[in-house]
Amino acid sequence: ENRPLQERCLVWTHEGPPMLPPPYNDVLRILQTPGYVVVQRELTTNLPRIIPTDGRPQPSDRLRQWGGTSRGRWEGDTLVVETANFNDQVAFQGSSAALHVVERFTRVTQDRILYRFTVDDPATWTRPWSAELPMMQTEGRPYEYACHEGNYGVANILKGARAADKKAFAAPSPQR
Repeated sequence: ENRPLQERCLVWTHEGPPMLPPPYNDVLRILQTPGYVVVQRELTTNLPRIIPTDGRPQPSDRLRQWGGTSRGRWEGDTLVVETANFNDQVAFQGSSAALHVVERFTRVTQDRILYRFTVDDPATWTRPWSAELPMMQTEGRPYEYACHEGNYGVANILKGARAADKKAFAAPSPQR
């Protein structure tokens, strides 16, 4: 439990929101259905981001999640996604649980989406700030990503911890 969230395959800092490109496996799949948009990242295929676009309100701010809770709406050809209710365990660039993110996905050409985001967290920054990234269409399908597949480190970390426990248990008690 003392290992970082990424190392434990629970959540990745690039997943977002806001979404930042990871160093590899950066293929996205964006699906639109009635009432929802789904964003699936290649690096974290087991955690698709499901964004309701049916006008429902944000849930109570007592419900806190690693990736916050997102609600989308259309402004012309732009998908606008507002996310709030982050928990205090995932800190985007040092942010707090008060983080509020507004993302805008605008298709600018047949094979390109302009991704813009604004982050606001009065507990962290003096004012909101924004960035934008181009998303370009790629050929082919995303590959499945299995975080612990072939990960021998976890087993060895546990073996080392058990050996330390055994050694501590076998050590004589300090005399008072």
